[in-house]
Amino acid sequence: MRTIRIFADSTCDLPAAWVQEYGIGIVPLYVTFDDEMYKDGLDLTTPELYNKVAKSGRLPKTAAPSPADFIQAFTPVVQEGQQIIYISLSSELSSTYQNALIAAAEFEEDQVTVFDSRNLSTGIGLLVMKAVKAAAEGRSVAEIIDLLEKTRPLVETEFVIDSLDYLYKGGRCSGMQNLVGSLLKIRPVIKVIDGKMTPASKIRGSREKVLDQLLNNALAQVDAMDNDIIFITHSLAEDDAIHLQQILKSKTKAREVAISDAGCVISSHCGAKTIGILYTKSIQ
Repeated sequence: MRTIRIFADSTCDLPAAWVQEYGIGIVPLYVTFDDEMYKDGLDLTTPELYNKVAKSGRLPKTAAPSPADFIQAFTPVVQEGQQIIYISLSSELSSTYQNALIAAAEFEEDQVTVFDSRNLSTGIGLLVMKAVKAAAEGRSVAEIIDLLEKTRPLVETEFVIDSLDYLYKGGRCSGMQNLVGSLLKIRPVIKVIDGKMTPASKIRGSREKVLDQLLNNALAQVDAMDNDIIFITHSLAEDDAIHLQQILKSKTKAREVAISDAGCVISSHCGAKTIGILYTKSIQ
């Protein structure tokens, strides 16, 4: 049986040490400031992104890898005789999935299989880790895809955005909404539903109140949680992430509560101090 290599794109936001340890292939998205193009996580870090936005007053544009980028990434692995499962950023959010399908069609049947996560950030990462472990157990491509299809609707992805500034700069809220939200300290809660970023609620008040609400939303599902991995993913909010990690370790049965940094693509849409809790529910 041929070995199976799991690929994702840079928006999966998995810790770099995990990517290296498990041999996960990463295809970066692009972040563009005017005429300067950077590969997410390779040519540009999240702190550097924020510095550029602060200097220019504008958000960058983001772009999917091209079919040629995918072909270039996949070809050496296929030539080694391995099969590839690529788990993409949600097709509702990017053309990444479609471009990967175009690339996969250039290879022989069953050499490259493309799976739509219908999620973002470590919501993708959770699926990637399920696939990595299944591949290590010797499961076939068909068996891994079946597992991913069963797990995909069970992924819970919820973020709190600390400031409306980046939503405003990105055209996702009006100037008046930004002003009122700032004055009243309103922070939107974003969930991923049906592959899309969906405003779930708004929390008004202190940062501590926001973190408590995010934590309580997750703990309300503790009996339904899969006990494998919980991710706390953040954009320059490490202290808050550590605080949430300590509580989740004590109040859940998760094998691992991992902290992950949001990359440039996710951060460019949400802004600094965004933080989320991501996990899967158990397969019944």
